[in-house]
Amino acid sequence: MRFVDEATITVEAGKGGNGCLSFRREKYIPRGGPDGGDGGDGGSVYLITNASLNTLIDFRYKRIFKASKGQHGQGRQCSGKAGEDTVIQVPVGTIVIDKNTGEHIADLNQAEQKLLVARGGKGGLGNVHFKSSINQAPRKTIPGTEGEIRELHLELQLLADVGLLGLPNAGKSTFLSRVSKARPKVADYPFTTLYPELGVVSVGMDRSFVIADIPGLIEGAAEGSGLGIQFLRHLKRTRLLLHIVDLFPVDDSDISSNINVIENELKKFSERLYGMPRWLVFNKIDTVTQDQLTQKLEQMKSALQPNQKIFTISAVSGQGCDQLTKAVMSYLESTNQADEEAAHG
Repeated sequence: MRFVDEATITVEAGKGGNGCLSFRREKYIPRGGPDGGDGGDGGSVYLITNASLNTLIDFRYKRIFKASKGQHGQGRQCSGKAGEDTVIQVPVGTIVIDKNTGEHIADLNQAEQKLLVARGGKGGLGNVHFKSSINQAPRKTIPGTEGEIRELHLELQLLADVGLLGLPNAGKSTFLSRVSKARPKVADYPFTTLYPELGVVSVGMDRSFVIADIPGLIEGAAEGSGLGIQFLRHLKRTRLLLHIVDLFPVDDSDISSNINVIENELKKFSERLYGMPRWLVFNKIDTVTQDQLTQKLEQMKSALQPNQKIFTISAVSGQGCDQLTKAVMSYLESTNQADEEAAHG
């Protein structure tokens, strides 16, 4: 299924029904008086999150959503039936923005979260409301009001604890398939990952975290090169970034330069994302001896930031992957505890 993480839709709430102009007409009751009922309220439009959805692709085929109108009032003081609401299902992690004003309406980041996005019109009043001692036969009614119409921009940001970064063919997808049950496409050519993938990493009983892999970045991504940086938004909710680095790139490119490419593109996209905790993970250590690995890391030490956290793994053989996932789990648990202490502080 195609992955779609942006969509624009129009929502139209129902108009309220008009109030009724009616007089009671029955045999032997010469002064029946007004008996026009009220109109029904128009239906509203709601968004509700569905945890089983992971894309906005449905909105490529249907873009306009309408709630039904309220029925008009009737004689005998009968009120019109209210219009039915329309409920639109969206994935958890959907951000709702008013396209015309730019207003950030809501961040729907919990399952079964319901949001009113277009309120139905109010039903009008029938003439029964306007009877008085000096106006026994009022001909006044109030029409129903129009329902709200809004154009909404929906943006999906996946919910994950950890995000993977790296150049194409760095081994991100192989690592994801190694540590989780996700099965992203893996091949020996660039851009095999065309859209974000999620995987759940289990680290012992009742200990797990969600990891997100996005398409590889290349230099100039911020200007639209390669697949661009459109999927970087999916890393905004993460709490830790793992920068996967190929220790022995097939094009013999400089590793320090490759690291800087990713960091520069990250900084161009978002200072906040650039400032998030980021660990370097050197991949493909199964292709070298321990002495060669030590020498390689020593050569790069001067180019790395002080106190940079470094891990070495082989996504193919699994070497070092267990130690990395346990370290990630411990880090996430410690940040959770710190957040709880701060909240109760």
